[in-house]
Amino acid sequence: MKDPNCAYCMKGDLVAKFGYPVCEMETGFLYLFKEQSKKGRVILAYKDHVSEMINISEEERNAFFADVSKVSKAIHKVFHPDKVNYGAYGDTGCHLHMHLVPKYNGGDEWGGTFMMNPDRVYLTEEEYEQMAQAIREAL
Repeated sequence: MKDPNCAYCMKGDLVAKFGYPVCEMETGFLYLFKEQSKKGRVILAYKDHVSEMINISEEERNAFFADVSKVSKAIHKVFHPDKVNYGAYGDTGCHLHMHLVPKYNGGDEWGGTFMMNPDRVYLTEEEYEQMAQAIREAL
């Protein structure tokens, strides 16, 4: 099921405003979050347009969290954060997705909740692709 107004469903220009494609996972699609004040921040968007984890089966939920775990391991391998924060929101974009946000001890916002979009650090297309390739290889 796809929603024509949903960036995660439609991909393309809508998601390109905030995400850079990394790869397709078993349960969804992985994007680098373009705002990179937390180096290595990504979003895993579920493959279907559902709002809540309760809208998928236990098996699908377990597979989604297995993908979240795979991505987290890749983030640790590539970026060496001290901690990864996980956020599942969707108040305005009701498509199940998980933010994986690397945090670095002593760094920006260490010890607190990450800002959704601090709008400070953006990269070149080449830099996004280098990061995406490193994640792909680590998966």
